[in-house]
Amino acid sequence: MTNHVEDCKDSRTLMFDRAAEEAPRTRRAADGAESRREQVLTTKVGLHIPKGLAFEEWERAGRQLSGLLNSSSWWLGDWLVYGKDHYADRYERGIRAAGLQYQTLRNYAWVSRRFALPRRRSVLSFQHHAELASLCVDEQETWLDRAERMKWSTKQLRNAIRAQREGTPQEADAVAATRRLAVPDNRLQWWHKAAAQAGTELGEWVMATLDAAAEQVLKEADRRPPLA
Repeated sequence: MTNHVEDCKDSRTLMFDRAAEEAPRTRRAADGAESRREQVLTTKVGLHIPKGLAFEEWERAGRQLSGLLNSSSWWLGDWLVYGKDHYADRYERGIRAAGLQYQTLRNYAWVSRRFALPRRRSVLSFQHHAELASLCVDEQETWLDRAERMKWSTKQLRNAIRAQREGTPQEADAVAATRRLAVPDNRLQWWHKAAAQAGTELGEWVMATLDAAAEQVLKEADRRPPLA
């Protein structure tokens, strides 16, 4: 998706369109494609969504906005880190001039310092990294690997860390069990989806599902006539 920034009086507008994502397809007449392009515009005070916008375009804009929100946290954190390192006596003036909240920026900067650029996982959000910022590097890498492989949400990552600290590593047990069983990734994703639909975490869902299956098998075994 291409992003076109245009000046609109006292605001700047970011335009989302589908032309770039459809580039590999058979190219249509340039004028026709341009005139039919659906646009979602962001301004300083809100989001302009055209009437009759197709669901696919609305969904695509959401993905793009989410990506920008995640990236902006890293951008602001890196910006403040640079300012503190190079303009120690003046960087607070730059923050005030930009109209930003120092406390929020300080949190962004702390996470940015804890994760050098090459260590940041683009498939995970800034908040995933923030959950791990207080850990040592080896632990950070371990949890980042797990979160990326298991496609955990921030909440699932937080719960897995808490469970391990409390000595009830449900998520860790689930991961270990799936490793021993050599479960394909697509099946893990399927299980995660089922657990989410059930409104529970993966570890709890796996345990409950296996318990129910075991109970059913044992009941059937009890109903069988004894062997002669």
